[in-house]
Amino acid sequence: MPASAQSYLTTIETRTGLTPRQLLARIDDGGLGGPDTKAAEIVSWLKTEYGLGHGHAMTMAQVSRHRESVDLKNADTTAPPPGSIGRLWLDGKDSLPSTPA
Repeated sequence: MPASAQSYLTTIETRTGLTPRQLLARIDDGGLGGPDTKAAEIVSWLKTEYGLGHGHAMTMAQVSRHRESVDLKNADTTAPPPGSIGRLWLDGKDSLPSTPA
């Protein structure tokens, strides 16, 4: 797992009180979870609804846009995510494995 993206998710969870997976559900409920949603739309929504800074909102937007390939739980079933975001743990900091599978 890329340490920087995963640490951003931990900070996002601390600030919002929601695990990344729960926040993805909120993004979906807000109508922004579709594959054609632009990252800027998600970023703007996260900043407004949760007071996230740009970097944290952008990280979460990229997780949302690439959720199947980013989700560590799908590592054996999907191709790796694009770019450098890597596989991430979306189920919260309290259950973060010390050595991911």
